[in-house]
Amino acid sequence: MVKKGVFTSFDPPGSTLTVAGWISPQGVIVGAYSDSRGVSRGFILKGGKFTTVDFPGAAGTTLDGLNPSGEMSGFYCVSVALCDSNTNHSFTVSKEGVFTSFDPPGAVSSLAGPVNPSGAVVGAYTDSGGVLHGYLRYHGRFATIDFPGATSTFAGANNPQGDIVGQYTDTAGVIHAFLLSNGVFTSFDFPGATATDAAGINPGGIIVGVYIDAAGGAHGFIRTP
Repeated sequence: MVKKGVFTSFDPPGSTLTVAGWISPQGVIVGAYSDSRGVSRGFILKGGKFTTVDFPGAAGTTLDGLNPSGEMSGFYCVSVALCDSNTNHSFTVSKEGVFTSFDPPGAVSSLAGPVNPSGAVVGAYTDSGGVLHGYLRYHGRFATIDFPGATSTFAGANNPQGDIVGQYTDTAGVIHAFLLSNGVFTSFDFPGATATDAAGINPGGIIVGVYIDAAGGAHGFIRTP
């Protein structure tokens, strides 16, 4: 965590690797950690106290989002031997602790990203042909998100206004960032980058992400409207 320029490292008890996935305006953090057996487990850090969150019966769990009502989103796998990007399933969990598993129609695997204040979840799924698509789930209904002409699309984050950001791959194999706002796609790249990925967008439309430079180095970026 960082407060007034001061960094604080944290790890859930027994963690061998920790990834913080989301922080709410109230400072509640969710993410995932690997335990001593190498199993991925979701966590909540609130008021300095950790709570582990495991999807019931899952072999691995990751939390990716938390909205103001306390609803969380993430993904899980069902077998340790099969816990990879091709065997994941999306889920939400309510403030009351009710888990809901889901995959978009036609998906063989899916990943849920953040859930916004209205309960809209964005993420990505792989179809039976191995093609990656973005998706939006709202009130139980799905919409596929494919950047026009792309060979793959990943919807990584959304904001309260319903704007969606992510990345897509063009026919030449180059990765570009995109913004989907009011039904209109906008492609963008960090100047001079060989690959750009938009990973988050706030209520003001400010986008953050990562880009790869010509030397292969990875850097963070901020894009203002």
